[in-house]
Amino acid sequence: MRILIAILFFAFSFQASASYILIPMDAESQAEHLKAYGITYWTLERQMKAKWLLNYRGGSFLLPDAEAIRKECRIRGVSFEIISDAEANSILEEISSPARNMEAVVLEKAPKVAVYSPKGNQPWDDAVTMVLTYAEIPYEVVYDEEVLSDQLLLYDWLHLHHEDFTGQYGKFYRAYRAAPWYIKNKKEAEALAAKLGYDKVSEAKRDVALKIRDYVIGGGFMFAMCSATDSFDIALAAEGVDICEPMFDGDPSESGYQSKIDYNKTFAFKDFILERSPMVYEFSSIDMTMRREVAKETDYFSLMDYSAKWDPIPCMLVQNHTALVKGFMGQTTSFKRDEIKSNVLIMGELKKNGEARYIHGIRGKGFFTFYGGHDPEDYQHRVGDAKTELALHPNSPGYRLILNNVLFPAAKKKKQKT
Repeated sequence: MRILIAILFFAFSFQASASYILIPMDAESQAEHLKAYGITYWTLERQMKAKWLLNYRGGSFLLPDAEAIRKECRIRGVSFEIISDAEANSILEEISSPARNMEAVVLEKAPKVAVYSPKGNQPWDDAVTMVLTYAEIPYEVVYDEEVLSDQLLLYDWLHLHHEDFTGQYGKFYRAYRAAPWYIKNKKEAEALAAKLGYDKVSEAKRDVALKIRDYVIGGGFMFAMCSATDSFDIALAAEGVDICEPMFDGDPSESGYQSKIDYNKTFAFKDFILERSPMVYEFSSIDMTMRREVAKETDYFSLMDYSAKWDPIPCMLVQNHTALVKGFMGQTTSFKRDEIKSNVLIMGELKKNGEARYIHGIRGKGFFTFYGGHDPEDYQHRVGDAKTELALHPNSPGYRLILNNVLFPAAKKKKQKT
């Protein structure tokens, strides 16, 4: 009898002292917003589940209490709070109320991340690889060989590095055609295309784009920034059409190629006009860079507000400690609203300028997100500029949007409400 009483007392005491780690993500409480995503990813890697508290204190994370997690938070400088089981239940009860625009999404598994990028050093940096490294989220680099041999099937999430899928070498011809890095990259691209059995780089990139398309349709999560967004869609739309001038592929472009563009093949864009001139640093009318009349001091875009209970996916992707994010430039800075398909969500926009900055859609069983601009903390990053030191921007709202996408595939799948 005494043994039974002791067991019950121990069980009651353990339950009463059960606790959780709350990682707040509001502006006032979190010292390291970006590294907080890394802590959550680290927890999932160790087969522990987490909860993403949508719209609760900036999109906070609720983790099981473990000394190892506490220690990791201290090492990385991530702010955290220890809360009791009763406090956690109270928060979850508040979140579940129909009167509150909140939701608790279960995160089950650390997604395996791939970055599509050339293996060598590039004369520009990539925001995604920088923030993954800063947040200590592991990733693997893949490129044309891996994509064409169907290795994307090994990954849950794919980022398209600053890339030109049209075979026009980023439209850098006018400014950099004599630069050693441009000459070197062009030779390496041609050699790789030949190794893979192609006569032209544009043909190799087209097939890579088609493989990525199939990866998404099959259930993959794809994220792209800057010129990888519109050049990807252009490559899909121009399948079987030569849109490259002689300095890019050795022969003239196809006569009347604009009329042969098939917008039905794209993920996000429609009715765009291609930029024919190789001397213009632009792919098409999709991008708003050359038409923007926005001063740096007033260049901000607004994040949309979604129902956490009815639209959890876009709600996850816009989680932030502010609804107003500072703008930043890129080869592709933003997208013309009139050239975005009606079934694509505009999650961030500068409405008065008619431009979208952050868009999301569904293709087959998978998802894609396009984010305009090059570096959220470097307003006009140029070729050869020093990379951004994220230790100086640990609470960057613009970089948080990237990391929302990284954790998105970890969410427990449930049937979307309609």
